[in-house]
Amino acid sequence: MRLEPCCKVYHSDMDVTLLYFHDCPNWLVANEHLAALVVEHPDMSIIRHIVDTPEEAERTRFRGSPSILINGIDPFANADDPVGLSCRIYQTPDGPAGSPTLDQLRRALAFS
Repeated sequence: MRLEPCCKVYHSDMDVTLLYFHDCPNWLVANEHLAALVVEHPDMSIIRHIVDTPEEAERTRFRGSPSILINGIDPFANADDPVGLSCRIYQTPDGPAGSPTLDQLRRALAFS
């Protein structure tokens, strides 16, 4: 008898950090997506961290607002992406956007 998996298993105790600055409105969309994911994954904790100086951007390796770290890693960043205080653009199935889609975030969580 072959058993089929019933559901996707996610890592528990997942720490997600939303890095942002207030002058970029896109962090609000990312925040809404993350709030929806917390409902799906109650073991996930979200930390919201304001980055408001060039020094803080450098220290946190801030690739623009919003940046999302999963267990300390930015799954959407490339090594050569610039660090600094700017709004970030994500490539989504619908074209460039100011935040990853909910499905993109789900996939990133599944592979973290």
